[in-house]
Amino acid sequence: MTNIFFTSDHHFGHKAIIKHAKRPFQSVDEMNEIMIQKWNEKIRKYDTVYHLGDIGLMASSRLIEILNRLNGKIHLIKGNHDDLNRNCKERFEWIKDYHEIKLPNPDSTNNQLIVMMHYPLLTWKGKYSGSYHLFGHSHGKLNNFNRNTALDVGVDCHNFYPISFEEVRTVITGKD
Repeated sequence: MTNIFFTSDHHFGHKAIIKHAKRPFQSVDEMNEIMIQKWNEKIRKYDTVYHLGDIGLMASSRLIEILNRLNGKIHLIKGNHDDLNRNCKERFEWIKDYHEIKLPNPDSTNNQLIVMMHYPLLTWKGKYSGSYHLFGHSHGKLNNFNRNTALDVGVDCHNFYPISFEEVRTVITGKD
């Protein structure tokens, strides 16, 4: 069975993000290695991963080495730093600015619409009829954002792990 995961804002190779996002790493190499380890602890070879942008800020030749160490089939929704990654496009299933998916919802007879973009949106397709909006970019700094239907899936919010669809549902619905 293939599992579906969401994540954002790894910033592989980006030294300044350690200070900017107050990450608990002593070096960029330590940050990269721990995030690769945490990714692969959860993601298997055939799992689907939606990465909501800013995957890395480093030379494409170095970034592809990291991407090739990551498990899963990665779909990239571009962030503001992802133009640098265009030479790594073969590692991604596709690259888009925005994406929607519908997944089976065990709490409903309807499928769950998920609207994904790197940036947090104030409104989105189906917001008032139960759709979820997943985003990154903010590194957990939007404390007052409406978490009833939207969620920052960035690594800074989830102990540097990708999160599964089940975990997204648990956080948004408040069910444990």
